Amino acid sequence: MSQKKVLIITYYWPPSGGSGVQRWLKFCKYLRRFDWEPVIYTPANPEVPVEDKSLFKEIPGNLTVLKRPVWEPYSLYKKFTRQKKDSKIGTAFLTEDNKPKLAEKVSIWIRGNLFIPDARKYWIKPSVQYLTNYLKKHPVDAVVSTGPPHSMHLIAMELRTKLGVPWLADFRDPWTDIDFYKDLMLSKWADRKHHQLEAKVLKKADRVVVVSPNMIQKMEGIRGRSVDLITNGFDAEDYADRNIKPDKKFSISYVGNFVKTQNPPFFWEVLADLVENEPGFNKDLKINLIGKTDVSVLNAVKENGLSEYISENKYVPHETVTKYQQSAQVLLLILKKVSVVPYPGKFFEYLAAKRPILCLGPRDNDTAKLIRECNAGKVVQHGEKELLYKVIKEFYKAYKMDDLSISSHNIEKYSRENLTKHLANVLDEMS
Repeated sequence: MSQKKVLIITYYWPPSGGSGVQRWLKFCKYLRRFDWEPVIYTPANPEVPVEDKSLFKEIPGNLTVLKRPVWEPYSLYKKFTRQKKDSKIGTAFLTEDNKPKLAEKVSIWIRGNLFIPDARKYWIKPSVQYLTNYLKKHPVDAVVSTGPPHSMHLIAMELRTKLGVPWLADFRDPWTDIDFYKDLMLSKWADRKHHQLEAKVLKKADRVVVVSPNMIQKMEGIRGRSVDLITNGFDAEDYADRNIKPDKKFSISYVGNFVKTQNPPFFWEVLADLVENEPGFNKDLKINLIGKTDVSVLNAVKENGLSEYISENKYVPHETVTKYQQSAQVLLLILKKVSVVPYPGKFFEYLAAKRPILCLGPRDNDTAKLIRECNAGKVVQHGEKELLYKVIKEFYKAYKMDDLSISSHNIEKYSRENLTKHLANVLDEMS
């Protein structure tokens, strides 16, 4: 069978690191096995929070990667907020120091009200022009846009209108339901504009893909027809080394950006109580924060007298992240207190690491349900201090007996290869 071609419009691509790049990098790794040849379109000079050059080796050989310059207002933002030119812009309003807030608040207002749908809006028109010419000479069987940033969807939507090529819109996160949407300080006009663009994308796309069940209802309500669920996942090849031993310390490891909307005050309070009251706990505890951490989190750690137990690594290559996950005694997962919370991308990697997961969040959340379904750990709702104390104490007791483990199951369907097969089936149905 001859391979079909799919153009993938993505802002995040190596050397960009972090969670935003993993989904489509892994899809591209496996698409050829299902008779689809990916073609990537991505900025030549993106403003990304972190870089991870180790991801270059994940890119399939002879892959066509189209790159065009993008202009973004971040140089003006850095100057306005008195940041260095080479500073990295944090995601989800993550701040790493106690800077004065006025300049940042003004910048957020400008971002929310003037740069709609996002700061990459100025890449839409030149990208449509470039890709229209490219696709006339090099036809493809489908176009995929993945957001955020949602400007990627607007590029694909114009191509769909101009060329009639089938279009799949992939939402790695919600648009107007994302947790920091309320922090954008939107005017009524701007809020209405965001909702109008969201609806336009959902209705015009031939297929829409989301990453969590709790994103489906609202998007289907706007779209007026079904959307497809293709979750994030784990790459089995990243976890092939099963000789990694658990840490000697009682390590509780959090992997990924730790933003202020995730900070759980009751967690730090319970750890402080355990340090004070449980024999030996103060000698064995280690808290690994692997990723950028918001200043509010570090302040809470300090206020509870836990700073000496913290090991902070602002960014490590993904190939090292998987080793941290497999060596942790306990993997900490924190769900945000908002109505629509997609499965965290790292969650499926946590499953693959086969270490006990401690999840803080609503018990009826999709992620919490899946943890129970896979027998992968424990779920404690925000504020349940007594239960959290009991759960961590049980983990610690098992650790002291060298018996802290889990027997998770039913996770194979979340492998990147199986998920790519599902994606290929959707593309086949479109083309």
